[in-house]
Amino acid sequence: MASIQLQTEIPGPRSRELFAARQQHVAPGPFHTTPVVAAHAEGAMITDVDGNRFLDFASGIGVTNLGHRDPAVMAAIATQAEQFVHTSINVVAYEGYIRLAERLNGLLPEASPCKTFLANSGAEAVENAVKFARVATGRQAVIAFEHGYHGRTYMAMALTAKANPYKSGFAPFPAEVYRAAYPDFYRWPGLSGDPGACPGLNDGGCKLQRCLCREAFAVFAEMARSQIGEANVAAVIIEPVAGEGGFIPAPAPFLKLLREWCDQHGVVLIFDEVQTGFGRTGSLLACQQLGVTPDLVVMAKGLANGLPLSAVTGRAEVIDAVGLGGVGGTYCGNPLACAAALAVLDRFEDPAVLAHARQLGEQLRQRLEAFAERFPRIGQTRGLGPMRAIELVTDRATKEPDKPAAQAVVRYAYEHGVILMACGTHGNVLRFLIPLTLTAEQLNEGLAVVEAGLENLGSEMS
Repeated sequence: MASIQLQTEIPGPRSRELFAARQQHVAPGPFHTTPVVAAHAEGAMITDVDGNRFLDFASGIGVTNLGHRDPAVMAAIATQAEQFVHTSINVVAYEGYIRLAERLNGLLPEASPCKTFLANSGAEAVENAVKFARVATGRQAVIAFEHGYHGRTYMAMALTAKANPYKSGFAPFPAEVYRAAYPDFYRWPGLSGDPGACPGLNDGGCKLQRCLCREAFAVFAEMARSQIGEANVAAVIIEPVAGEGGFIPAPAPFLKLLREWCDQHGVVLIFDEVQTGFGRTGSLLACQQLGVTPDLVVMAKGLANGLPLSAVTGRAEVIDAVGLGGVGGTYCGNPLACAAALAVLDRFEDPAVLAHARQLGEQLRQRLEAFAERFPRIGQTRGLGPMRAIELVTDRATKEPDKPAAQAVVRYAYEHGVILMACGTHGNVLRFLIPLTLTAEQLNEGLAVVEAGLENLGSEMS
């Protein structure tokens, strides 16, 4: 039986009615990918208020990695809600916060001993990671990267690369934030073709990749030396896979060079794993398969599978640098979210969960590469594990970004029952944030819709 079931045109009449009310009553700032309104969600499917059922290839922007309403997570939330919903960790402590911190500390054995601070959103965790790094080092400068996205609060906006729509009109931003070139070798200056096609992209098994990593690192190191001075750098923050920036993996050799540089100069290395965490790349954290341990890792999204929760986990000597009361918040590490996160970690202790995620990633990789052979608008397919994307261009030689094509495929997809999102610095990347509990049949069903959307580009844009 097909997962996708459409009863009306998309959007249906009830969704249109509610969107008219949204336009009247809701701030226009929050974007929306689809013009439909959810009524129910289960597993990999969302049913809207008009009775249409969609395959969800967005997972709430990479949040419901275990699918909607995972039974173990829902049971943990219900049990906690029967006990209490809120006391504030700053007033009356509770075991869930302590046990979750203990579990998260175990994710970075190479950085042991570790400690954890819990917050509510990815941006909030990023801000606190910078606080820890600045106090621990006594320095101010923070280096972020092109294509990086770290959130919408003021420090997070300063770290985020893309101006429109995230930063335009909101300046001035916090000072002492610097930006380095991200190792995006598809668009590396002076390089033609697609070096990302090299099978050694993430393990250093390709000579060209190793050379490019050394070149990219040399550019980084020179920028840090000449524009900042190494002794002034508190932290370097990077996403192991640039998420909002286009699903661009940072090659392991480059990250290892960063690790060595941070060690040499006493700089705190921060991995923003808000989007890459909790199975999204085929391992619990991306750093676990890349062979590079950061000093601090920032987590959110899939951590509580839908409830607001984030964490900064890392070296105790860095976390302990901030004294009593220096970080915190009324809702930080709220009991319901902690209960959900503990259930998430329990689920991932079953090796079959990550094994299935890796199988889906391989299935997705093969299908997207087959799409690239068929459709000349696909300039590159890329990703890490099941966190994969395709970049659309008007011409493979010039690599001119094709944002209208991405928007057209997203629209075709939701009109035919698949919720899909675009991303990228140029808005021309189709990203696949599939639930990691999706069946192979559901993945094929959804990809058939995406394939038809890519075919439709020829007639729609000719």
